[in-house]
Amino acid sequence: MNPEPSAYVRNLPIGEQIPFPAEGVPAWEIFPYEGDLRIKVLEEPVLPEPPRHGEAGPQECGTCRKGDEEFLWTDEHWRLTGFSEPESLPAMVMLQPRGHYDLHDLPAERAAELGGMLQRAERAVKSVGGISRVHVNKWGDGWAHLHMFLVGRPEGMMQLRGSCLVLWGDVLPKVAAEVWAETNRRIARAMAEGGGTAHV
Repeated sequence: MNPEPSAYVRNLPIGEQIPFPAEGVPAWEIFPYEGDLRIKVLEEPVLPEPPRHGEAGPQECGTCRKGDEEFLWTDEHWRLTGFSEPESLPAMVMLQPRGHYDLHDLPAERAAELGGMLQRAERAVKSVGGISRVHVNKWGDGWAHLHMFLVGRPEGMMQLRGSCLVLWGDVLPKVAAEVWAETNRRIARAMAEGGGTAHV
């Protein structure tokens, strides 16, 4: 990793107040906030970047150390993680390879399966009912083990569509614990219909 900032970073307005663009995201009808907002001042870059959790390999990766019983569903190569505590959106899971890989080094065999696994997980999330779309997201700045979020957008809630869905998830009321647990069970059972093992 380069210890010096890239040309792109050197040209950023670090330390300066950035004005909101007139047509930017805060003007979109799907943006969940209103009123006086300010863009945070950009901080200096951190180089080299600190390692992500599990960057040193599977021996230090919390995902790798989990037993299958801690997942909603597993098979020989993939595992589906649920969230034990309720979230504010109707369904949220993470699809992860069993092996310790990120997207850039995912073996060809697993990479070839990824599209089909995402389709299968999306169908499982939609099987809960009342979900119009499933957003698939990969960020990867916290953990070195590949994890792809699948987040259900409630049917009819057009204001929650698009890239602001996870922002709405920060402000909406949490789903009731018993409903959330049943959602996780339904997703696990739907995944198991195509093979593998449901663990809830």
